[in-house]
Amino acid sequence: MKISIVIPAHNEESCIAETIKAALSQDYPNFEVIVVDNNCTDRTAEIAKKMGVKVVSEKNKGTQWARERGRKEATGDIIASLDADCLPNPDWLKKAVKYFSSPEIVSVGGPYDYYDAKPAFRKFSLLFQKYIYSLFNTMMQFLHKGATSIGGNSFFRASTLEKIGGYDTKFVFYGDDTDTAKRISKEGKVIFDTKLIVKTSARRLKSEGSLKISIIYIYHFFKTIFS
Repeated sequence: MKISIVIPAHNEESCIAETIKAALSQDYPNFEVIVVDNNCTDRTAEIAKKMGVKVVSEKNKGTQWARERGRKEATGDIIASLDADCLPNPDWLKKAVKYFSSPEIVSVGGPYDYYDAKPAFRKFSLLFQKYIYSLFNTMMQFLHKGATSIGGNSFFRASTLEKIGGYDTKFVFYGDDTDTAKRISKEGKVIFDTKLIVKTSARRLKSEGSLKISIIYIYHFFKTIFS
């Protein structure tokens, strides 16, 4: 199966090169990388173009607007969503794609590893995601309430994503991944693989406060699930 890696980016010139490098280093034979210039005013698009990946533009600002534009440009059987500050290991695609050999699987995702966070927070966050997110994913699907997904580390069957109408662009940021997982879980099984880990930056947690951001995420998670 061909995989399309879609990377939304708004003014990410400081980190986009490393993310693209990691994406291009995958040990999987059939994939493409699409960077979505989400109304950038810096050198993000220029850097991406020089690295030889496909660059498309989306003027409407927001992660879902960018992901939806990337989805429409993608030619893969599987859409892989990666944030602009994420660093996947070379076997990221290979680990995820094996699940899609089963027709009942419509989505696969895994945890974030905040590689530049303080050691205690990094360890706690990863353990929380591995055990609590995984538990919630099982429980919510059993109760037909949705599923668990992390926006920058998720894979979707392209045909199923098309069937549910793609990404909902009314979500600018918070709740976007939960909404997509909730809607696609109605079409099949969503896997949360605790070993499918992607390194990502804790820069937002550092700048805005990890407790504040965590509370906001939890609030929007439950708001989206029960709306």
